[in-house]
Amino acid sequence: MRKVMVIEDDKDIVHLVRVILEKRGFKVTEAFDGKEAYDKLSNISNEKEFPNLLLVDIMMPEMDGYTLYSKLQEHDRLKRIPAIILTAKVRMMGLFELSTNVLDFIDKPFEPDDLVQRINDAIDSQKQPVIC
Repeated sequence: MRKVMVIEDDKDIVHLVRVILEKRGFKVTEAFDGKEAYDKLSNISNEKEFPNLLLVDIMMPEMDGYTLYSKLQEHDRLKRIPAIILTAKVRMMGLFELSTNVLDFIDKPFEPDDLVQRINDAIDSQKQPVIC
């Protein structure tokens, strides 16, 4: 089962994404700001429980998406979790241009089928064998 953590301060968007993804067989966890997400991820003891992907909003209270992503990069276990940035602030995407594990950017509002396809594509891209 594919696992996605939705990190977004707008509860309506979190609910919408949860419904969309759960109908398609995903396991969804949620956090309503970067601090909550960081705390939840830091407390996962079993690597099998890590989400396959983080869906991260940029503008949030407590800790924004950029700060969260930066803090995750400081930890060997957490920096490997790929992310998709979900935002209405297109101009903020430049903050993540050099980030190696940010796989995509999705503008709000989004189309449900497009969201699911891009999440699946991002997760699948992480499972490709490295050819040397």
